[in-house]
Amino acid sequence: MTALPFAYGGPPLRGTLRSMPEDFFVDEHLGFEPDGVGEHVFVHIEKRGANTDWIARELAKFAGVPPMNVSYSGIKDRHAMTRQTFSVHMPGKPDPDWRAFDSDERRVISATRHGRKLKRGTHKSNAFRIVLRNVEGDRESLDAVVRKIAANGVPNYFGEQRFGRDASNVERAIAMFAGKRVDRHERSLLLSAARSELFNRVLAERVASGTWNTPLDGDVWMLHGTHSIFGPEPISAELAERCARGDVGPTGPMWGEGNLRSESGVSDIERAVAEGEPALAKGLEQAGLRQERRALFLRAENLATEWLSDDVLSVSFVLSAGAYATVVLREFCES
Repeated sequence: MTALPFAYGGPPLRGTLRSMPEDFFVDEHLGFEPDGVGEHVFVHIEKRGANTDWIARELAKFAGVPPMNVSYSGIKDRHAMTRQTFSVHMPGKPDPDWRAFDSDERRVISATRHGRKLKRGTHKSNAFRIVLRNVEGDRESLDAVVRKIAANGVPNYFGEQRFGRDASNVERAIAMFAGKRVDRHERSLLLSAARSELFNRVLAERVASGTWNTPLDGDVWMLHGTHSIFGPEPISAELAERCARGDVGPTGPMWGEGNLRSESGVSDIERAVAEGEPALAKGLEQAGLRQERRALFLRAENLATEWLSDDVLSVSFVLSAGAYATVVLREFCES
């Protein structure tokens, strides 16, 4: 991540992130309420220093159901305090005393029945409250960068969590594409890392040229807050104005088989990146993944900072699902 170009010249501050789990707080927002009836129980849990998959397995054991009966929308950071919803499929079974599930690592906030299971990627957003400690640097420059982020967003890079310990998942993906056998779960992780690497490289080219949040001929567009895409189409004054206010934004490729939807100079950039990483691009194509698109820029809604003491800074903001808080933080604080 340190090699990826910055949108605003580099971070003016240095500080310590995740001194304790409470310093990185995430609150998942589904965007809807469970309806109160049905075979699924939506269990809203606060967890501290615990892995999402581990909580799901423990929840299955507690409820007396197979692990496949427990699902969730998104994986949340382990080294954090997070709130998220799990759905437990319990057809014909009464609710247990959910409070008995509480421990040092987790606390049940609520449990409500619903008619459908919670699927991956269905939550709307995540609210973050992050505390940075031992902070030093240029405070005046911080204020300027924060204003730019609030107005223009940040490059929508995939964060370091996507690439595994020591960023090894990309090399492991290349080994998998060369014939190394892996299990189904690992295969999914490595395919995601490979796609994310190519996307980040395309985005880095656009950041370096200053076109990550401005129109280029051949761009494919995404409507803010959705996964709806359109274009390419000629750049009009209306399209440029919608981009400037953040209603729509350009996208980059999530690589796979099939033709790129982008055209002209944009497709040239994207093809050049893929040609520079043939093992990743061809491996993804042969794996049967289809070409998809992801927004190049990310809005940090309700961005606010507060100095809790001379060297402790609190930062809060809301991001759409699938976005990484660390790519916001990296623009103003090196950690």
